[in-house]
Amino acid sequence: MKKSWLALALTGAMTLGLLAGCGGGDKPAVGSGDGKGSVYYLNFKPEQDKDWQALAQTYTEKTGVPVTVVTAASGQYETTLMAEIGKSEAPTMFQVNGPVGLNNWKDYCYDLTGSKVLGELTSEDFTLKNGDEVAGIGYVIETYGLITNTKLLEQAGYKTSDIQSFADLKKVAEDITARKDELGFAAFTSAGMDGSSDWRFKTHLANLPIYFEYQADGIGSTEAIKGSFLDNYRQMWDLYINNATCDPKDLSAKTGDDAVAEFVNGEAVFYQNGTWAYGDVKSLGDDSLAMIPLYVGAGDEAKQGLCTGTENYWCVNKNAKAEDIQATLDFMYWCVTSDEGTTSMASDMGFVIPFKAAKESENLFVKQDAELTAAGKTPVSWNFTTMPSEEWKNVLGSALTAYAADQTDANWAAVVSAFVDNWAAEYKLANG
Repeated sequence: MKKSWLALALTGAMTLGLLAGCGGGDKPAVGSGDGKGSVYYLNFKPEQDKDWQALAQTYTEKTGVPVTVVTAASGQYETTLMAEIGKSEAPTMFQVNGPVGLNNWKDYCYDLTGSKVLGELTSEDFTLKNGDEVAGIGYVIETYGLITNTKLLEQAGYKTSDIQSFADLKKVAEDITARKDELGFAAFTSAGMDGSSDWRFKTHLANLPIYFEYQADGIGSTEAIKGSFLDNYRQMWDLYINNATCDPKDLSAKTGDDAVAEFVNGEAVFYQNGTWAYGDVKSLGDDSLAMIPLYVGAGDEAKQGLCTGTENYWCVNKNAKAEDIQATLDFMYWCVTSDEGTTSMASDMGFVIPFKAAKESENLFVKQDAELTAAGKTPVSWNFTTMPSEEWKNVLGSALTAYAADQTDANWAAVVSAFVDNWAAEYKLANG
């Protein structure tokens, strides 16, 4: 994966906010007592950029510690990190997406063992280890599924309780398509394969066949995926692209913004995305929204819940100046313990954070995930963190796009090859 990254240009635009200390430099940083040092956070989540900028400004006003937040463009985090990490003023705080991401950045990760922020975690399960060292801390637990406009669904004659399996979803979607002109809306938003949207399918939807294969084989990762559930992946992809707002041939140019607009404007009933997208759709009102599981016709669908997990691990740059490392640790601690930090993460960002002082999120989809789990549904774990490389995802995305434009068995065979053969090849490249 490193080799493929080196071939990439830095194409992602970044949002840069240098938040100078408004309260003066004589105020001490929280916990360090000396007021020295600064923080540079390379943020992974474009949708939370303005919230991080505001939270960083609050911290600066309270402590006098300068905090810079740079947000990488969607799909460009790794190339952005590569470009920034070599600079004299490199990020002091960055993110990896799990064991595969850590493999590429472990030489930069400060050992968080014994840090105050580590002591605030509710479970050791949210740590990312590099041998005996704690290299990363999971800072948010998220959920995704099929966001549903329940009012449109009712107009079509159905309720969310009518959809308990892939067969149910297919029946509803194809019925809506058959009556599309009469109803005035489609079943699904566009499954855009532009870089702002394709991760929903080459990563999040692709998690499902990986999850079910791992469950069947009793494993948590593999150097050679078998593709046992790729027929299920295909039937779900077919359902998306053939019952949507646009012709499948147009998907290569469709964006994430297109999908949001289609959903919010009442052009489609279903929109695959996660808890982080609540802010984009909440204008419809909670009484018009729901999130249902991503059924693909595998496993025990009667007990299937939403896809819940994390790929978001905070790391501290061990090559930063000592005072900047301390300032960064103090900032992280403040984010997850202070009233300002925990309120912002729960209410503004819509996060469920795995820390002792966490506040309950007001996010409807977070609440629905908790309700489904309480009702005995089993959350689908996030296994896409074991995907061998970003290049693997990109090759899969290209194959999915080509198949959508020309849905032949031969083109699906190319998707299977991208999934299975390229997994083994990229795993070998990444692991030597």
